[in-house]
Amino acid sequence: MAMGKQLPSHVDVYDTTLRDGSQTTGITFSLQDKIDLTLKLDELGVQFIEGGWPASNPKDIEYFKKIRDYSLSAKLTAFGSTMRKDSKPGSDPNLASIVDSGVSVATIFGKSWRFHVTDVLRTTEERNLEMIRDSVQYLRDRGLGVIFDAEHFYDGFKDNPGYALKTLRVAEDAGALVIVLCDSNGGSLPSEVSSITLKAREEVKAELGFHGHNDSGCAVANTVASVLSGVQHVQGTLNGIGERCGNADLCAVLPNLEHKLGVATVLRDRKREERLRKLKEASDYLYELLNARPNPHQPYVGALAFSHKGGVHADAVNKHPRSYEHMDPELVGNTRVLSVSELSGRAAVVSKAKEFGLKLDKSDEATPRILQRVKHLESQGYHLLNADATLYLLMAEELGLLRRTFDVTEWRTLSSMDSNGRKIAEATVKVKVGDRVIHTIAEGDGPVNAQDNALRKALEPFFPNSAKVSLTNFKVTVINMEGTASSVEVFVEFEADRKRWATVGVSENILEASKTALVEGYRYYLQLNGPRRRV
Repeated sequence: MAMGKQLPSHVDVYDTTLRDGSQTTGITFSLQDKIDLTLKLDELGVQFIEGGWPASNPKDIEYFKKIRDYSLSAKLTAFGSTMRKDSKPGSDPNLASIVDSGVSVATIFGKSWRFHVTDVLRTTEERNLEMIRDSVQYLRDRGLGVIFDAEHFYDGFKDNPGYALKTLRVAEDAGALVIVLCDSNGGSLPSEVSSITLKAREEVKAELGFHGHNDSGCAVANTVASVLSGVQHVQGTLNGIGERCGNADLCAVLPNLEHKLGVATVLRDRKREERLRKLKEASDYLYELLNARPNPHQPYVGALAFSHKGGVHADAVNKHPRSYEHMDPELVGNTRVLSVSELSGRAAVVSKAKEFGLKLDKSDEATPRILQRVKHLESQGYHLLNADATLYLLMAEELGLLRRTFDVTEWRTLSSMDSNGRKIAEATVKVKVGDRVIHTIAEGDGPVNAQDNALRKALEPFFPNSAKVSLTNFKVTVINMEGTASSVEVFVEFEADRKRWATVGVSENILEASKTALVEGYRYYLQLNGPRRRV
């Protein structure tokens, strides 16, 4: 029950990633990005996709032309404002661009805060009402369904309830199908959203929606509060991207409504549960599209949203997942992570070994040895949470499963500049494979690249598969601040055969740490990828 009202059986989900999300500082979608993301959102099953603001830029005009070539389950909407204060609907370029976009649903925003009417638009209260009424009516007369966004509604209500509500009634009388209450500045709290939404629900019969920004950190909570108060249409963006502090994150809104309140969200068809399991996939897709690092602690969809580091937690989750998890991570396409660290117990070690395909239980003699080595490494500055390849090699060695592939017996790395100002990086490495020793020298764009080139050059005659391995990420983190004598951790990610893995190395010498991570990265790949060539 919600504030004395029956919860809705479903709400419509309106995604504004392509429009409001694109207003994030530093984010720009190409035309192809917009098309690709539209298809991903349609696959997720949202009911409305706001494609853009055609009056604002040529790219959005082109987008609405191109997207006509695709068959979408979602309703595509074009965004815009009410007509200008000094124009008529028929001569307003903003309304014309919406009609020309070819969509069946238009979304227009109008002012509901008297302060914005008088001090920003610099017009009269009555003229603003006329702009809302005439704009909605104009679009309705041309066969479009209209969603009216009452901009700054909650601030407007707090300033002058009567006028804010009047803007809603005018939009409803003009034929708006959905009236969206907007917390445009993101400053309202859930209690305010609840009480004000209930007042709005008493005044209008049209379907109500909610659009919230996250400036006070309450966008998701406010969205849920609005549904509890009678809203049946919610707006937001994937990963909560948006202007300033962002919008309500649909990756949290959808599972909160679905799995906490039992309110259906995405398209209600036989694929509904399957669609909801694509939530993490959609989140990851957007991060990849933006070339942005995902937030591992993002609720529901973050890589560590269902991670357990403490030994007590890991042991309990192994016995009963709900002991430390609020829901099954698979419902949103995520997975449970039991990390092995200095805080871990035997349960985490056993669980991680199982994930690697290694046979181990708590009673094995190797289990406490593995745990002790992990704690020792972390005391030296190693962080193994994301370095599964390093951890795998450690476990395989303690279990007697580590194959001897190669050893680096000597190495040297030089970085210099010649008389012409050309920077030179050179690495020398001696590698022993069986009873053979090979000595190679290679240059690179930098000292680490030179190390990698020299090591690969030495390994390829014995292990041809090593040529497939490429470095995809390299990070250096200072562990303890002691000036130039500080220890560093080098984190390296590799890729081959469409698989990725990561290793770490720690030393006071950054090149030593890099060499350790590189060597372990190749050892891990060769451990899992067959015997060497006879040379």
